Amino acid sequence: MSEQIGKIEKPDTERFKKKRKVYLVPLIYSSEDAPTEYKEKCHLYWQQVGEQLSSLEIKIGEINRIYHEAISLSGEEGIKFVEKLNQNSYHLVKGKCDNGASFEAIEDNALFQESLDWERCFLIGFMTEKVTSKVYELYAEATTKRYEFMAKKISETLKDSEAGLLLIREEHRLQFPGDIEVISVFPPALDEIHRWLRDQAMKREERPQEEPQEKPQEKPED
Repeated sequence: MSEQIGKIEKPDTERFKKKRKVYLVPLIYSSEDAPTEYKEKCHLYWQQVGEQLSSLEIKIGEINRIYHEAISLSGEEGIKFVEKLNQNSYHLVKGKCDNGASFEAIEDNALFQESLDWERCFLIGFMTEKVTSKVYELYAEATTKRYEFMAKKISETLKDSEAGLLLIREEHRLQFPGDIEVISVFPPALDEIHRWLRDQAMKREERPQEEPQEKPQEKPED
């Protein structure tokens, strides 16, 4: 079971120090063309993530291993891919690796690509229940294998008493090995981002659709 940083009591810190643990950080993305307000909230979010991780490292243990969703390479090659994928998480990863942490591959690239392909299929939409059911079955099979692979990689690379940092989307379904403590990093800015996204969605729904303009009637010819 995952624990949030703010809920860790003092007596628990010794227990965490002796066990393998993962600091779980939700991946938040922002593009260059995103609204300024959203980019500011994302900047604040990653700033708060860094602060909470620093607090965890002092209380429980420094980050030894870093895992990033969508990355199937270790070391410098993997870090370069993070730089292309997400500048915000890249700065966090680079800083921790410069401080001694190791960047570990967590994905099987074939399984990752297959999961993305099935996910894209849902964006297209289907005409029949039969096809929808079949595509969902194949998507679920691919994602289950993908998450099993990720859990195995963490278990194989995270050593006794070490702390790992995992950056992954909130809607993930990764099941962690039973001997690994999972500590969720949940900064206040994450709630603000959720609220902002909900507000934008509501505004889009409430926006009245433009009614087609009636063509002016032509005057009959004399």
